[in-house]
Amino acid sequence: MGRNKCKLLVVCGPSGSGKSTLIQRLFKEYPDKFGFSVSHTTRKPRPGEIDGLHYYFTTKEQIEEGIRHGKFLETASFSGNTYGTSIDSVQKVCDEGKVCILDIETEGVKQVKQKDLDVILVFIKPPSLEVLEERLKARGTETEESLKRRLNVAKGEIEYGESEGNFHTIIINNELEEAYNTFKSFIMKAVFKGDMTECWKTPDFPKHKKSLFTAIKQGYLI
Repeated sequence: MGRNKCKLLVVCGPSGSGKSTLIQRLFKEYPDKFGFSVSHTTRKPRPGEIDGLHYYFTTKEQIEEGIRHGKFLETASFSGNTYGTSIDSVQKVCDEGKVCILDIETEGVKQVKQKDLDVILVFIKPPSLEVLEERLKARGTETEESLKRRLNVAKGEIEYGESEGNFHTIIINNELEEAYNTFKSFIMKAVFKGDMTECWKTPDFPKHKKSLFTAIKQGYLI
């Protein structure tokens, strides 16, 4: 089977920003155009989560071995767990002729930006930290300690997201319908209407990137 050119859509934002909801709405509206890259993680499955659907549940040793062999596009750590996007997972979506969506942390975004990839970067921002805190509390899944940790992480993520040149666009998710329409409108223009550079937020996005594929089979994702 020939390899298809991969176009990646990276969506990043603090936990509770609503990025997963926006992504799921996009999948529902355009199931033939977008696909999701299932991430690997070392954390334990939560109730209702299915291996291979929500995550590939694995071990730290297996991820580390994959990293050594150049099998991961990006990896990141949070709360003692490791998360990663494998090249095979991305390629699977691309082979279906779809735009591959990655829901990753800022740590992973920094890695992706250094690769020679056709990528659009979108940051989803909550209207305020106070609103974010209320959203996280409403989930009913956070302890006082974990809530504090997530909010501290969110501050750093928002600072990175707002820094000039790190993302092609920033979307403030205050009202879901308005945020989704803005999200969808930008993506449709950026992905399906000509030169992506017309949609770039600033000229500071890296122009010379280190190729992801120097250590693996040439042409794997082209």
